[in-house]
Amino acid sequence: MQIAIGLYEGFTALDAIGPFAVFTNMPDTSVVVCADRTGRLTDESALLHLDIEHTFDEVRAPDVVLVPGGLITRRVARDGGPIVDWLRRVHPATTYTTSVCTGALLLGAAGVLDGCRATTHWMVLDQLRAYGAVAADERVVFDGKVVTAAGVSAGIDLALTLVTELQGAETAQAIQLGIEYDPQPPHDSGSPTSASPAVREFVAQIMRDAEARVHATP
Repeated sequence: MQIAIGLYEGFTALDAIGPFAVFTNMPDTSVVVCADRTGRLTDESALLHLDIEHTFDEVRAPDVVLVPGGLITRRVARDGGPIVDWLRRVHPATTYTTSVCTGALLLGAAGVLDGCRATTHWMVLDQLRAYGAVAADERVVFDGKVVTAAGVSAGIDLALTLVTELQGAETAQAIQLGIEYDPQPPHDSGSPTSASPAVREFVAQIMRDAEARVHATP
């Protein structure tokens, strides 16, 4: 089984690295990280740099595809680009096509979400509807072979759920224990329903400002 994580300049690191940590512990599984070109690829913070060894043209028929989100996804979804073209090409033959956070917008731009129940980061659920999706405010959403996760850290939940579907609960439980994924955050503010209005607005403004800076850059 081949699992492909498709990247692009400006992706959110944890969206990809969380699932990567799960998938690379799956037995009899090959994980490939790919992008439109080989060489250095930078995350949205401009602090993390990956050395990409495989291009989209080399990864033609993955069993599972995962695409992370990023502040730049709205522009990429609107304008198109190699990541959207690749998702459109490989989706028909996948066992599962998946996204984390605003990576769902890229699935939408590739025509994958039309009529599907799907989720994404809580701030962009309305944008998801613009691509024909039935937006669901849930942590992980399955609709046939399309699987979407809410914001950032939800990618770990998505990956463990996929392992359960593909290789059974015992394997998923073993991986969960191996990476010691046992969240015990100090505050109950991890979703918009549990966070206070002041915290929600604080985060929303930070993200609006950050996205505005990204979209102002040519």
